[in-house]
Amino acid sequence: MAWKFRVSLLGWVAIAIAGGILLGQILPAGIARLFVTFNSLFGNFLSFSIPLIILGLVAPAIGELEKGAGRLLVITTLIAYGSTIFSGFLAYFSGSAVFPYILTENVELAVLENPEDFMLTPYFTVVMPPLMGIMTSLLLAFVIGLGLSSIKGTTLQACFADFRDIVMKLIGSVIVPLLPLHIFGIFLNITVSGQVVVIILMFMKVIVFIFALHIALLLLQFMIAGAVAKKHPFATLKNMLPAYLTALGTQSSAATIPVTLRQVLKNGVRENIAVFTVPLCATIHLSGSTMKIVACAMAVMFMAGESVTLSQYGGFILMLGITMVAAPGVPGGAIMAALGLLGSMLGFNETLQALMIALYIAMDSFGTACNVTGDGAIAMVVDRIAK
Repeated sequence: MAWKFRVSLLGWVAIAIAGGILLGQILPAGIARLFVTFNSLFGNFLSFSIPLIILGLVAPAIGELEKGAGRLLVITTLIAYGSTIFSGFLAYFSGSAVFPYILTENVELAVLENPEDFMLTPYFTVVMPPLMGIMTSLLLAFVIGLGLSSIKGTTLQACFADFRDIVMKLIGSVIVPLLPLHIFGIFLNITVSGQVVVIILMFMKVIVFIFALHIALLLLQFMIAGAVAKKHPFATLKNMLPAYLTALGTQSSAATIPVTLRQVLKNGVRENIAVFTVPLCATIHLSGSTMKIVACAMAVMFMAGESVTLSQYGGFILMLGITMVAAPGVPGGAIMAALGLLGSMLGFNETLQALMIALYIAMDSFGTACNVTGDGAIAMVVDRIAK
């Protein structure tokens, strides 16, 4: 019997990082610049694609929220959005308190902010201007999505559903498969510049910090849900562990829905409420993913020696909560949906975005598991409100 061995996206990213570090020690600069050239082309294509990704995902997602809806849908959506926003601000304030002590600002890390001053340059570049700016695409997506939710016609909704399928195909078949090669080129270039050891050590600190923050978030969610639903918070959280472990393996909230639904029913949520809230929250509730993106973005900015302020991150978190609704259900999909905001609101360049992708994917399973487990807490609250 032939064995089929399939490497996950996390595995490919780990291979890319290790390969970039090792080969960066021995590859001649001429060969390394080939990968740098690919990075330039891929980065420009990514910049071209981001407005299309935002428009193709956000508009139909908003348009479908009100289809066949009612008061309970509005309540569930607001609770999910509030949970997502809360996790983002929790990550901000926790990171502000901890990062200054575990992440040392190093002037040598200016390579992250101005890579052209320190690292290899591509042999050539191809300009790929996007069709519109990031904020323009977001505003257009909001206008179209809200319009679709308020009209009776279905023709335009169907068109945007097809457009979403095209964008999902672009992400799943082109962008995500090429991400490891892009990350390989970034770490290859960083190794050539002599900064890789400092960056890897900081990566490990950030991963441990965010994992601890995920546990704290789940405890908070179930303590609040337990108080509202008048149920034991730790017993209900324990019941959700099978969903948590399943999500660790699948890296997909959608694929974990059957297990999540079963465990939510074990927590005493009525079946008609469970079958409504669990699939909906699998799409719109991404508290763990939002927490990861905010914390990773703060860490990368600390590493680059940039200032991190509440006025800067407050708007970013509020917009991120909306954008996360449209995150595609593929590994690394949430960070792809957030790249536009990282560039437009936080000023992340190609190198900083690549580091964000690597950091995020390194913890993708834990973020998805946090999302799924938190869905159980929301189901308990909605069940209590519906009574």
